[in-house]
Amino acid sequence: QVQLVESGGGLVQAGGSLRLSCAASGRTFSTYTMGWFRQAPGKEREIAAAISWSGGRTYYADSVKGRFTISRDNAKNTVYLQMNSLKPEDTAVYYCAVASVFAVGPHRYDYWGQGTQVTVSS
Repeated sequence: QVQLVESGGGLVQAGGSLRLSCAASGRTFSTYTMGWFRQAPGKEREIAAAISWSGGRTYYADSVKGRFTISRDNAKNTVYLQMNSLKPEDTAVYYCAVASVFAVGPHRYDYWGQGTQVTVSS
């Protein structure tokens, strides 16, 4: 069992930055792929970024590429999402999730956090 707790969301103006954190419980955090997903009202949940257990492989959705950076600190059981140059269309609830293999589809992720709201004003 893995428990995930996100933090760092909030309200920011367009062009601003936020850093999301996701703290995980469980001794095997370092073996999991971690993903950040987001879901806007009326839309399906979509992946923003993913990172392999070692940090050596990452994936970014085209919509966030060049603006968001995913990273992890296995010693702290924490994954981060640095979000720069935020746009109103980035407004969503952001979730972190755990998968046993490197994947981008939400159905491949086994454990989910409760989500943190990110709102970008124009």
